[in-house]
Amino acid sequence: MAGAVLLATVGGAATNWQAAGKQWWSHVQYLADDKLEGRNVGSPGYEAAADYVVTQFERAGLAPGAQSGYSQPVGFTRVTLNESASRLTLSQGGLVALGDEAFITSVANVADLNAPLVFVGYGLDIPEANYSDLKGDGLKGSIAVYLAGGPAEISSELRAHHSSGSERAGALKAAGVVGAIGIPNPRTMDIPWGRQTANRLLPRMMLSDSVFAERSIDFSTTWNPEKADRLLAGSGHTIAEILDAADHNKPMPHFALAQKLQAHVEVTQEKIQSRNIVGVRAGSDPQLKKEFVVISAHLDHLGVGEKVNGDGIFNGAMDDASGVASVIEIARALKSARIKTKRSILFLTVTGEEKGLLGSNYFARYPTARGTIVADINMDMFLPLFPLHYLEVQGLNESTLGDDIRAAANGLHVEIQADKEPNANRFIRSDQYSFIRTGVPALAFKFGWVPGSPEAKIYKDWYRDRYHAVGDDLMQPVDLQAAAQFDAILISLLERVADAPQRPHWKAESFFRQFAR
Repeated sequence: MAGAVLLATVGGAATNWQAAGKQWWSHVQYLADDKLEGRNVGSPGYEAAADYVVTQFERAGLAPGAQSGYSQPVGFTRVTLNESASRLTLSQGGLVALGDEAFITSVANVADLNAPLVFVGYGLDIPEANYSDLKGDGLKGSIAVYLAGGPAEISSELRAHHSSGSERAGALKAAGVVGAIGIPNPRTMDIPWGRQTANRLLPRMMLSDSVFAERSIDFSTTWNPEKADRLLAGSGHTIAEILDAADHNKPMPHFALAQKLQAHVEVTQEKIQSRNIVGVRAGSDPQLKKEFVVISAHLDHLGVGEKVNGDGIFNGAMDDASGVASVIEIARALKSARIKTKRSILFLTVTGEEKGLLGSNYFARYPTARGTIVADINMDMFLPLFPLHYLEVQGLNESTLGDDIRAAANGLHVEIQADKEPNANRFIRSDQYSFIRTGVPALAFKFGWVPGSPEAKIYKDWYRDRYHAVGDDLMQPVDLQAAAQFDAILISLLERVADAPQRPHWKAESFFRQFAR
């Protein structure tokens, strides 16, 4: 039934996929236009984008799903680094070249911190695996230096959870650490150092609500791995040795560095407002309509930064105007086909994803749904850059939703793949993770590919050249037919989950089952 409905709804005939794709693309064109200036949180461009989504939700027949109509207000503290007044100084190496050697990621003023440096391996504390890099009194009062990543013998889910920002910060604070320096592993860096540091002065944000302020560390910095030997000078260790240990899963060394770091950081803070946009398609079953299946995407992007070849606007066409466009088109298609589901479907576009999943975290903490959220289907940068033959699903084997997406994709003869790059931690790096941490099963997606194929090269080149870059704009090649087919699969998935007799649940062996209530 679901397969037949989605084909009729979204244009199953080959001649109609392109038309459906053009309709999807029209939303991307509006949201990623230069006029919206990258949809940064709190900006006029974001507000214009939010107004656009409200209009589209109204046209799709969705009922307002928040306290203020369709809008859930979210308060933020915007933090801007005054880099010219800030400095890092090594006791034996002198002044650190900000931008070249390191960039400051602190969100608070730091008045002349002067502390010893200790290399703590991956900087992880994973009780479930009886693993900790943070044991011993020698860490108290120190600045912890760590390599991004984690030991291969520990599951990617455990590593991902404990290396998330809030979990790592909480573990470091519990160990008595006063600051942290993270060194990316070049082998797993999504964004080359040059582009990372070019964006370093973009404002950072925190949720204003004090309930979210418990897990943070005042001083933090990211260090260029190519310049890390100056940080390690005199310790008897080199970055090459450390990277070799990581790449070959050897035990990671732990040692005190031969020098201290002095840090002075000045930031400005200001209160701003933004909003999540929420629409609801009510379920038809008197009891099951109190349960909600969420379909989500993030509306914000990075805004405006330093110009590259005359262009300083981070349009965010794939990240994540594409996902918002799919949320809109799926809502519109359900209305057009007069599809009724037993459970309610909540359509959600969130603010502040690029600032650390903040809008979705706020919504998960303060849900506007008058009932129980039973699943989150999240679309963030699903990358329809080539024909849809494979669909990579993050969280595929964690919950019964994996069985549902396999069945939904089968209707269009699309093969489902598990996450091929689990060490990239993508399952915890987008808004689905805010729901997962409240016990809600979730899925996220990327267009799949086969290693060594042309599609694999397109995918990897996109991350290298366009991810969080001004090149993620309306000029990039996109497969409109494939985008429409993806939306059709999502419609089928939503129908299956919203009409199933039982709500989705975590599988017994899933790490994330521990969050279930």
